[in-house]
Amino acid sequence: MSTSSNMDERIERMNQAAQHGNIDAFYIIIQKDVKLLKHIDKLPFVNTPLHIAAYAGHIPFAMELMRLMASFSRKLNPDGFSPIHLALQNGHGELVCRLLEIDGELFRVKGREGITPLHYVAATECHLDRLEKFLEFCPHSIEAVTIRNENALHMALKYDKLEAFRLLVRWLQKNWSQNSILWESKVLNWQDENGNTPFHIAAVRRLLLYSGVNTFAKNSEGKTAGDILAQKNQIENREIKVMLRRVGALRAPSLPKVTFYARNLWCMFSSLEKTRMHCIGEWTQISDDRRNMLLVVATLLMTVTYQGVLSPPGELWQDDYLPEPNTTLPAIRKFNSSAPIPNEAGTPIDLRNFPFWVFLSLNSLTFMLSYSTILLLIPKQRPGLALV
Repeated sequence: MSTSSNMDERIERMNQAAQHGNIDAFYIIIQKDVKLLKHIDKLPFVNTPLHIAAYAGHIPFAMELMRLMASFSRKLNPDGFSPIHLALQNGHGELVCRLLEIDGELFRVKGREGITPLHYVAATECHLDRLEKFLEFCPHSIEAVTIRNENALHMALKYDKLEAFRLLVRWLQKNWSQNSILWESKVLNWQDENGNTPFHIAAVRRLLLYSGVNTFAKNSEGKTAGDILAQKNQIENREIKVMLRRVGALRAPSLPKVTFYARNLWCMFSSLEKTRMHCIGEWTQISDDRRNMLLVVATLLMTVTYQGVLSPPGELWQDDYLPEPNTTLPAIRKFNSSAPIPNEAGTPIDLRNFPFWVFLSLNSLTFMLSYSTILLLIPKQRPGLALV
C-alpha cells in the first residue's frame, strides 16, 4: 500500500512540475524513480505530464517530454482528449505546430467520438489562420471520419462554420500534387451515418454548391438535396431552389428511371472510374524527387520524338530535287503503278530498309505516352465554388 501511495505522490509532483513547466523539478523526480514515465505510459487513459503541459501551453516542457516519451502524445486522458486536442482547446496554436513538426500524424489522432484535431478546428474555427499549415503536416487527416462517419467538411457545415469549409475546399483545390484527385472525389461526396453528403447539409443551410459534388446523391431515406429543401418553407427556400435547378439537382421522384441495361452500363463505368482513380492515386503518391526525375525523362522523350518527326533519320528529300534526264514520273509508273515515287519531296532519304510508317507510329506512340505522363505528374487546378 505504501508503494502505491508513494507512486501516486510522485505522479502528483510530476504533474505539478508539468503545470508550471519546470524541467528541473521534473528531472529531480525522475532521479528518484527512473521508471515513472514507463509506469504512466502503461495506463490506458491518463492525464500524462504532456497533457498537462499542453493544456498550460508550456512549449519547452512539452518538447522535452516528446523527446523522452513520444508515446504520451497519442494517449487519451479520461475525458477522451489527446495532448494536441487540449492545446487546440486552450488556444496554444504554436505548441500544436511544434508537436506536429515532430510527428505530423498527431493531427489525425482520434479523441472521444472519433473527433480528430482537424474535426475540432473545422467545427470551432479556432486557429483558422494556421489550418493550412496544420494540413501541410498531415494532409491525409482530411480523410478521417468520426464515429458518425462525418469528415471535416461535414463538421464545418454542421456547426455553420462557412469560413472553415471554404478554407478546406480551397486547400483541396490547391493541393493536386499529393493525392487530392482522390480526395476531391472521396471527401466531397462522403456520406455520413444518415447518408448525407456535405452537399445535402450545405444546401439545407444555404451555404454553397460545389461542382465536384454529386447533386443526385440520396441519403439513407432516399432523399436528394432537392427533397430536403422541398420540406422547408417555400418562400424561404425559393432562392435555393433556383440555384439547385441551375446545377441540375432534382428531387428523387424526378430522377430518370434506370433500366436494366443502363444499370449494368453504370456499374461498368463505375468500376472503370474506380480503377482510373486508383491508378491516378498511385501516380500522385510518388515522392517529389521521383516525380521530378520522371518529368525530366518524359520531357526529354517528348523533345526527341517531336524532333524525330521534323527531322527523321536520314532526313527528307527536299522540293528542289531534279530527277535524272530521260526519267519521267509517268515512265516509272508505267511498269509498276504501285511503286513509290523515288526521291519525292517529303519522303525519307535513307532509313536502312526500315519502313518509315513503323518509325512514325512508334515515334508518335512514345510522344503521346510522354505527354500523358507529364499530365499525370504536373499538379492541376480545377474550378469549383459557387457560393451563395
